[in-house]
Amino acid sequence: MITIEKMNEQQLFIKIGDKIKGIRLEKGISQQDLAAKCNFEKANMSRIEAGRTNLTIKNAYKISLALGVRLKDLLDVE
Repeated sequence: MITIEKMNEQQLFIKIGDKIKGIRLEKGISQQDLAAKCNFEKANMSRIEAGRTNLTIKNAYKISLALGVRLKDLLDVE
């Protein structure tokens, strides 16, 4: 198991993206709908879920609100 301390930035963004995608799918929300709720382009949401972009706290907060989860739960990737 990789700990947060040993994770590089890319691995961290991939894990967070996987978490976002998992919660989104559990709630039956399309990527397009989540992007719209966050005022993002769908392509940007795709990059976030794939871990191919740096996710800011502001954008993570927007996503957590749109998904109806706490920010700390969204970022808990251990």
